[in-house]
Amino acid sequence: MQILLFLVKVLIFPGALFTACVGLFLAGIDRKVIAHMQKRIGPPIRQPMYDFFKLMGKETIVPARANKLVFLGAPIAGFISLAIVMLFIPIFGFTAFSGTADLIVILYFLTIGGVALIVGGSSSGSPYAGIGISREMVTMMSYELPFVLVLLSVARKVGGSTLAFSMNQIADYQAANGSLLFSWSMIPAAIALLLIIPAEVGMQPFDVAEAETEICEGPLIEYSGAALGMFKLNTAMKMCIMTGLFTSLFLGGIRTGTVVCDAIIFVAVCAVVTLVCITTIHAVTARLKIEHLFKFYWTVVSGLALASLILVWMGL
Repeated sequence: MQILLFLVKVLIFPGALFTACVGLFLAGIDRKVIAHMQKRIGPPIRQPMYDFFKLMGKETIVPARANKLVFLGAPIAGFISLAIVMLFIPIFGFTAFSGTADLIVILYFLTIGGVALIVGGSSSGSPYAGIGISREMVTMMSYELPFVLVLLSVARKVGGSTLAFSMNQIADYQAANGSLLFSWSMIPAAIALLLIIPAEVGMQPFDVAEAETEICEGPLIEYSGAALGMFKLNTAMKMCIMTGLFTSLFLGGIRTGTVVCDAIIFVAVCAVVTLVCITTIHAVTARLKIEHLFKFYWTVVSGLALASLILVWMGL
């Protein structure tokens, strides 16, 4: 019975199936709203799901110079790591797994998802993929510092004199004291995380690694069929994970008493966060150059996260 329950959590809820479905739903909302902002009708919200299944039914062509095992294994490794991440993010009153180092585990497995893209692209042997890989590495180095500072700010705020890395402890703190978003010392960190989410997901204006109009999707240039579909699914899953992480870190504490109601409210809040930090930023900004992106994250975004960390460390 315990093994069956474990498999349900990993494969269905809140693991792979839930994360994939919610991610594709959020991707559809993003595309639909962007289209309306540009005075277009746009695709239906279910279009990302159609695209995924269409790719899964197509042939995967492996380049002659590619390392076949790594080329085909990278998107699967990324998918597994992202499915695991969602197990540690509370859906308000429900958490699949929890320990004392949840934030560290989340950061670790999110990094694996990004590394999988780099490794997969490098295994293709394409020079265009190499350009995308270098850009992806710079992007990761740009947002990882402020991301860590945001997590440290939350851990210090919740833990007081110590650092609380447990997501359940963070949720319990907000249930007792109110959402961290309404604590003025945490507002800079919340803004910083909203700016980190598009870069972690790989959405415009922080999509310099893929840049369709410049290098034909960079690391993914040689991918096709089911392998490309898996990478597209991984991107959608990151939308669910990152918006869900923001919801749990800064808007947690909501508990209705039933898992279904918690999940519905959780998805609704994630949709709002998607519109705020992905769709709106996409609509009003142009793609950043790689040097501007690095400077932006290491100055503006890191400054916001560091400001919260200093205020929290001072006990404010």
